[in-house]
Amino acid sequence: MLIFHVDMDAFYTSVEQRDHPEIRGKPVIVGADPNGGAGRGVVAASSYEARQFGVYSAMPISRAYRLCPQGVYLRGSMKKYSSVSKSIMSILRSYSDLVEPLSIDEAFVDVSVICRPEKGKVLAQEVKENIFQQVRLKASIGVAPNKFLAKIASDLDKPDGLVVVAPGEELDFLGPLPVERLWGVGPKTAERLHALGCRAIRDLWRIEPGGLPMGKHGDHILKLSRGIDARKVIPHHEAKSIGHETTFLEDTDDPEVMRKTLLNLAEAVATRLRKHDVRGKTVTLKFRDADFVTETRSRTLPEPTSDAKEIFDVAMAQVERVRGKGKKIRLLGISLSKLEKPGAARQLSLFGRDHRSDRLALARDRLEERFGKGSLKRASLMDTPPLDHDVQ
Repeated sequence: MLIFHVDMDAFYTSVEQRDHPEIRGKPVIVGADPNGGAGRGVVAASSYEARQFGVYSAMPISRAYRLCPQGVYLRGSMKKYSSVSKSIMSILRSYSDLVEPLSIDEAFVDVSVICRPEKGKVLAQEVKENIFQQVRLKASIGVAPNKFLAKIASDLDKPDGLVVVAPGEELDFLGPLPVERLWGVGPKTAERLHALGCRAIRDLWRIEPGGLPMGKHGDHILKLSRGIDARKVIPHHEAKSIGHETTFLEDTDDPEVMRKTLLNLAEAVATRLRKHDVRGKTVTLKFRDADFVTETRSRTLPEPTSDAKEIFDVAMAQVERVRGKGKKIRLLGISLSKLEKPGAARQLSLFGRDHRSDRLALARDRLEERFGKGSLKRASLMDTPPLDHDVQ
């Protein structure tokens, strides 16, 4: 697996600093009214500037005021934060259908289908840049083979961090970290582990399974200490669309570059559709021109499809209209919506459907499962790099 943990940096206060330039660089505290140090509520969030004064979330607002009386204290707006969060989650879902929000400002993303582990850092950087371009906020991302490792990695280089744990490097990554980094190790458990001589995670490796006097909880801690976590990313919603997009390194109006890019995108979308056992009826082409103006063109098919050639033909017809306007293109994307399962009840076509392409696509999927992503590709794409780092 290849998992991202995306964690927005000082989310509430960063939104406020974004929206109010006059408080950028100042200690900002979102929470209850401090009332001159007599307030009775707590701190909901603190900016990195406020944290330098020792102000952290869940702290009594009166204590925060004593530590940082010069801070900017705001009540905040959950409506605004929720709206920004929806935008961020939408960006993440444009990369993968498997997005599991943990809170308003963090989520797991399983990108295993669209990205090889060695390309994880490049794709994560793309995600960070995309979030910043669209919502003007910075995120820290952990990249790892499982959820546990990704969550730890995202927290190690904040703010604006990007930490990668490559397959095979799990123990080197975990070993020197304190045992408090392990999920389920709070102050009391940490105290018990310290008493056993275990302060760094590597100290736990000398203990055999069942050797911690904590029952199943102890066995769970020992597994985590070795980077073992088999939990899957579980999305909290059913995908309404599936798509991929890519940003060119240089704006282009080269028809061959666009053709190959669209074919590559169509193949990637079709693969994901088949993986989720769905087809789509509406093909949408997304493009962004050299002036950063983003537009879409859509066409609804008579029957739902997961066939790359059919998706490509529709998208290619749409992009020809764009090229006719003389615009250079910065970004291209394809998505399928109006999704349905292959067995869904619908009116049959008078002429039926040629299922040979479906069988060929499924055979290709099985070969890639056995021999790896990109092991089989169209001859016209042999000299085209796979879309590992620029996927919607």
